[in-house]
Amino acid sequence: MGRFAIVDDDRIRAGECTDIYFERAVAVLEKSGHSPEVAMEVTASDLPGGWGIVCGTEDVVSLCEGLPLSLDAMPEGSLFFPREPVLRVRGKWPDIARYETAILGFLCHASGIATAAARVRALAGDRQVFSFGSRRQHPAIATMVERSAWIGGVDGVSNTCAPPGVPLAGTMPHAFVMCYPSPEEAFRAFDRHAPPEVPRIMLCDTYCDEKQESLIAARCGARGVRLDTPRSRRGDMRAILEEVRWELDAAGYSDVMVFLSGGITPGDVAQCRDIADAFGIGGAIANAPVLDFSMDIVEKDGTGCAKRGKRSGAKQVWELPDMRHVVLPEGRKGPQGADPLLVPMVRDGEVVFRQGMEYARARVLRRIPAIKELVERENRKER
Repeated sequence: MGRFAIVDDDRIRAGECTDIYFERAVAVLEKSGHSPEVAMEVTASDLPGGWGIVCGTEDVVSLCEGLPLSLDAMPEGSLFFPREPVLRVRGKWPDIARYETAILGFLCHASGIATAAARVRALAGDRQVFSFGSRRQHPAIATMVERSAWIGGVDGVSNTCAPPGVPLAGTMPHAFVMCYPSPEEAFRAFDRHAPPEVPRIMLCDTYCDEKQESLIAARCGARGVRLDTPRSRRGDMRAILEEVRWELDAAGYSDVMVFLSGGITPGDVAQCRDIADAFGIGGAIANAPVLDFSMDIVEKDGTGCAKRGKRSGAKQVWELPDMRHVVLPEGRKGPQGADPLLVPMVRDGEVVFRQGMEYARARVLRRIPAIKELVERENRKER
């Protein structure tokens, strides 16, 4: 083990990051001379809200490259529903088994983050949303966290280890303000010395009332004010926002935006989107529950088979123009106007399709109206 408690790429690629029962089962199969050819599908029987966004597939493609396996999968950014296969791998079971743990890990974690980001994006409407939660996760996976949030639809992220091309967002922490004799001196120093491309968004709740620090920031040339701790003061978050907005407008600073962060939930976004101009989301995205995928045999030596609770045979998922889905046996013709979602990505270890991060993000953004409808339907049921 290296300096930090992490697993490196080489061990994952070698199949050494696995559950021990796979190693033991493969050893027994080898000694008994069994090595069936199988098709295994990844599905989720239950999903929060009844839908999810696929993410992490690109890592699975990288894992399967050079292995005696073939892979079909939904492109990252695809909308999917319970019991739909999002990925199918074919090969001899002993060649697949040692990688099942990593495949599920790639998909479960990244898809959970992308789904949470898409939910917030749908609720926020035209308001900006930023991922501020990478500090809530192990630093070794910061790139994955920010990549998944970006695919899910956020407008920018905070961690400098985000993939190239993802916009970085963030101006100052409370500690910066506290390094100066007063918030005013901190704001003026930031305005004077920060690079011109960095937006002048000042953090306005370090020492005193939010509206007082917001007015100080506005006088120091702030383009926006960020409120980060109203919840910790047991205040009414919306009332604080309304008060700050009122005082800024009354003082002639109606062009100064209000940015809300600090433990923000999707419910807060829905409640405050008409008054806040932007949201910094931490744990609600980065700490989102993983999606509970499982990976199961659906064919053995060319014949459909499945354990209890699963459907035998390889399948295709067809997406209609209105985003409804139809699941049919593989090879059966789909409905008119529908597109097949499971596409070839690896054939006998050779990568035949890579989509790229921006393609995945565009898929999500095209589906935001449908996701918004799903979220609103879910909220109506809860009421």
